Amino acid sequence: MTFNQLSFLGAEGGFGLNLNPLDTNLINLIIVIGVLFWFLKGFLGGMLEKRREAILLSLSDAEANLKNAAIALEKAQLDLDEAQQRAERIRADGKSRAEAIRKDSERRTIDAMASLKEDALADLNTEMARISEQLRLQTALQAIEKAMIILPAKLDNKTHSDLINQSIANLEQA
Repeated sequence: MTFNQLSFLGAEGGFGLNLNPLDTNLINLIIVIGVLFWFLKGFLGGMLEKRREAILLSLSDAEANLKNAAIALEKAQLDLDEAQQRAERIRADGKSRAEAIRKDSERRTIDAMASLKEDALADLNTEMARISEQLRLQTALQAIEKAMIILPAKLDNKTHSDLINQSIANLEQA
């Protein structure tokens, strides 16, 4: 099979290979493809470059947002730690204040009970003094009554005058 036979088969309706560049418009195809590549290279290259720049800008924005979020997270964690420390101080102050109030309340209760006990003792002592004075008075009155009953029977004129003289002498010495 020669070169001409290959092209003859293609002309008769069979499958064949035409290697003649002028018949196949191979030159025209190369020129068209070259022109398309040259024109599309600028157009597609510009579009791809714009897309690349947009992606890079989005990435840099995302990195900036990530840095800002990391800074905000660190600040929030510091604020949280500070708030927890403040809450712990408040809790400790509250406990110490409650303990101080409890101790003050206990002290006041003890003082009030001591005061009530002192008042009760004072009232008891006053009542005992009053009763003691009343008993002395009653005893003295009973002794006087008894003496008044017994005295007239034992007291004669001479004893009576000696008693009066002795009483006068006691008054003069005092």
